[in-house]
Amino acid sequence: MKLLRVGPVGAERPALLDEAEVLRDLSGLVPDIDGALLADDAALARLRAGAASGELPRLDPAGLRTGPPLARIGKVVCIGLNYHDHARETGAATPEEPILFMKAPDTVVGPDDTVLVPRGSVKTDWEVELAVVIGRTARYLENDEQALAAVAGYAVAHDVSERAFQIERGGQWDKGKNCETFNPLGPWLVTADEVPDPQALGVRLWVNGELKQDGTTAEQIFPVAEVVRYVSQFMTLYPGDVINTGTPAGVAMGQPEPKPYLRAGDVVELEIDGLGRQRQTLRAA
Repeated sequence: MKLLRVGPVGAERPALLDEAEVLRDLSGLVPDIDGALLADDAALARLRAGAASGELPRLDPAGLRTGPPLARIGKVVCIGLNYHDHARETGAATPEEPILFMKAPDTVVGPDDTVLVPRGSVKTDWEVELAVVIGRTARYLENDEQALAAVAGYAVAHDVSERAFQIERGGQWDKGKNCETFNPLGPWLVTADEVPDPQALGVRLWVNGELKQDGTTAEQIFPVAEVVRYVSQFMTLYPGDVINTGTPAGVAMGQPEPKPYLRAGDVVELEIDGLGRQRQTLRAA
């Protein structure tokens, strides 16, 4: 299923994009798309039955905002330097273990919402990423099978980063990762059954129409199953948590000088095979 949430900020309603790409209203079946829904097999079965029936109410997508596909996110865990080509372009050594950092859930916005360039920013950068959405409580997972069983689905994430804040201002990466609007998510939460191999997805990003990132999740140093298993050794993952799994080569930080960091007025578009497409216009905070 392709689950999404549509409507004004703070008043989104749950919806589904059916096999004919018709937008269907789910608000008569479930109150929202969140961790509680993802952990409820009976509720998910009702959604599948409703989708198959073709009887769910239609929604007119014209002028309708798409919000983040997941409400009440518990935490956003991110993996740094998780693509071989991205590590090479930044001159970084290949990590021996996954690099973890966190993003606050309030950085998450809709896939086409405005992204704000922080005040004082000179190095705002783009990063298209595969997001993993957790559907089962996971702690101390032992193997890949258990890890993938904990995954409810996948989405497109834009891990926007301010490199000067991240690297040059001391402390941890959090300063450059948690600025307002720095995690567009969606348009859809695609359930795991529709993504048979998360290591076979094309990942692309454009800035002002110019292709900047054109990679594949096959380049991940630590694949999805290993990432989920690994993270569960250090923190409990709950339904509705999100893991951003890293970005391929092509970020501004990896380009020759002068590096083409983002500015107000730039337009960023990004997509992952089967998971949909985002488009954001940047403006000054």
